Amino acid sequence: MKTSNRRNFLKKVAVTAASAVAVPGLVKAASEFGGTGTDDALAASAPGHGGLIVPKGEGLRITGTFLDEISHDIPHQNWGEKEWDADFRHMKSIGIDTVIGIRSGYRKFITYPSPYLLKKGCYMPSVDLLDLFLRLAGKYGMKFYFGLYDSGEYWDTGDMSHEVEHNKYVIDEVWNMYGRKYESFGGWYLSGEISRATKGAIGTFHALGKQCKEVSGGLPTFISPWIDGKKAVMASGSKLTKEQAVSVEQHEREWDEIFDGIHDVVDACAFQDGHIDYDELDAFFAVNKRLADKYGMQCWTNAESFDRDMPIKFLPIKFDKLRMKLEAAMRAGYDKAITFEFSHFMSPQSAYLQAGHLFDRYKEYFNIR
Repeated sequence: MKTSNRRNFLKKVAVTAASAVAVPGLVKAASEFGGTGTDDALAASAPGHGGLIVPKGEGLRITGTFLDEISHDIPHQNWGEKEWDADFRHMKSIGIDTVIGIRSGYRKFITYPSPYLLKKGCYMPSVDLLDLFLRLAGKYGMKFYFGLYDSGEYWDTGDMSHEVEHNKYVIDEVWNMYGRKYESFGGWYLSGEISRATKGAIGTFHALGKQCKEVSGGLPTFISPWIDGKKAVMASGSKLTKEQAVSVEQHEREWDEIFDGIHDVVDACAFQDGHIDYDELDAFFAVNKRLADKYGMQCWTNAESFDRDMPIKFLPIKFDKLRMKLEAAMRAGYDKAITFEFSHFMSPQSAYLQAGHLFDRYKEYFNIR
């Protein structure tokens, strides 16, 4: 047999074999979908038939995102103004109206050239990200919340009161340098993170919230604690869960006490939603909303768009997990959904390819064109 004829023969055999495998599968799919034959099965497998099979739009839309360019435990994307401008445009396209600098500095790395923090030994940043974010927020009609400085002393000692001293100067400095200049400066994020009754937490939140409001004429403040659930484990560790998790009842008791001590200077609480399991969302969310209503605070959700269930830390979340969390927030009657965080885990231009696909699924679910 000539070489060319042999090749043609082999191609025909391969096509016939592939058809023998594929067609029974299509017929089986047709019967499962209630079809009557191969034509229906082929139609079901055609483009446009692989969409969502759950009801659309039943979750709370994400209208805010953190901006994390301190990049303590996720990669820095090294974007310049061009990339950030494009990202703000992507945010705007899905309805984001609030951006939050998660912290203005962590230990020695800072996001703006702070005269006070530079004198304390912090490193000079190559770009003034605070100025950049405020300008872009103004350009795209968003409000920017300033995240306070994190010295790391709280994480080292377990006593949050250590964070008051530095931030007394940072708050005044930032308001005078940026707050008076930009209309997009919309509020303050008290960046200390807790989950339980923590040493110094109530006094620290109250002191910092009070000062933020006093210097800025009452601009809103918020916190974003986590729930001490089974997935509240150290990011640097290898475990995904722990045995000792807070009960719903204990969570309510402790946060009742915390809200009682801070509600006059903290306007909203955005509990992180990734530390509890998906079948626990409704119970904890109901408590969070009830407590917020009791103390006249807004109840937000911090819908984490990264996946805590994987041993690799951290990658964009599976869409179904994000969907279930947003639907639980809607059922609970939450006031707003923000996320940690769009640029790494939902952006079409993220370093993670999966983030762009999550962006597409999110738009599909909410019928965003």
